[in-house]
Amino acid sequence: MGHQHPMLFDEVATAAVPIIDTFNSQDLANTVNAFAKMDHQHPMLFDVVATAAIPIIDTFNSQELANTVNAFAKMDHQHPMLFDEVARAAIPIIDSFNSQALANTGNAFAKMGHQHPMLFDE
Repeated sequence: MGHQHPMLFDEVATAAVPIIDTFNSQDLANTVNAFAKMDHQHPMLFDVVATAAIPIIDTFNSQELANTVNAFAKMDHQHPMLFDEVARAAIPIIDSFNSQALANTGNAFAKMGHQHPMLFDE
């Protein structure tokens, strides 16, 4: 998919890490989504994004929540605390998830083997 340019993605990650605290929910979701779409591993970036996302997780909309966990799952990047926080944030807004977001979220949790009964019981 797309045009592979690993050096560019490494440079993007290097530039993003020190300023990640300036990223909003859409920036964080789009960043990991882009890396996942290009199948470009950068564990440090994913860890930094998770750390930045957790305190602002309640600002994420349904698509941003779904895209974030989907990217982590696609890259097989474990971050149980992020998944717990996404589940917590998703439950009150689950009615705003469209079919794609629901499918992507469910698939991400299943792929990572991350169980959250309250999310899947709602």
